Amino acid sequence: MILTTAYLAPVEYYTQLNRAQPIIIEKQDNYIKQTYRNRCVIASANGLQTLSIPIVKPDSLKCLTRDIRIAEHGNWRHLHWQAIVSAYNSTPFFEYYADDFRPFYEKESDFLFDFNEQLRELVCTLLDISPAVSYSSEYITEISSDTLDLREAIHPKKAPFTQDFKPYYQVFESKYGFRANLSIIDLLFNMGPEAVLYL
Repeated sequence: MILTTAYLAPVEYYTQLNRAQPIIIEKQDNYIKQTYRNRCVIASANGLQTLSIPIVKPDSLKCLTRDIRIAEHGNWRHLHWQAIVSAYNSTPFFEYYADDFRPFYEKESDFLFDFNEQLRELVCTLLDISPAVSYSSEYITEISSDTLDLREAIHPKKAPFTQDFKPYYQVFESKYGFRANLSIIDLLFNMGPEAVLYL
C-alpha cells in the first residue's frame, strides 16, 4: 500500500496502517495544498475544527513534500495545542496521553515530513500497532496489481476510502451526532486502549 504523509491523519489512514503490510509512505511526491499533509480535523465544542500547519512558501511551483519547511509564524503550535486541549480535555483518556503529544507543540521542527512521521510513530506506539513502513526513494509511478495506491484517495475533500465507520463514544456526540473519520487523536482520546480494536 502507498500512502502520503499526514498530520495527525484521519481514522481511515490508521485503519489502513493497521491492515496492510508492507506500507510505503511517499516521500518524493510534489507537495499539494489543502490535503491531510498539513491539516487534520478535530471535534470541538463548536463543531468540526480544522488545524492547519503553516508552511514556508516554496521558491518554485513544484516542491517535493520531503522539502517542505514548517513556518514558525503565527504561534501555530500554541494555537493547535490549545485547540486540542479545549476539544479533548474532558475525554476519558486525554490526561493519559497528553504528555506524549505536548512536546510536539513546545519545540520547533524544520520539515513537515519529519514532524508528521514522528507523530505517526508516536500514534502507532500508543495504538500498539507496528506497521512495516518504508519510504519511497523516488516517486512511484509503476503500481503493481497487488498494490493499493491511496496517495490521493485519503483526502479531506473526498469521501472516505473506508465507508463502514461504526460509531464510538465522542464527548460532543449528544450535541452534534457521531462524526466519522476525524483525526486519529479523536479516537485515541475518546477510546484509549480500545482504539486499536476499533481499527
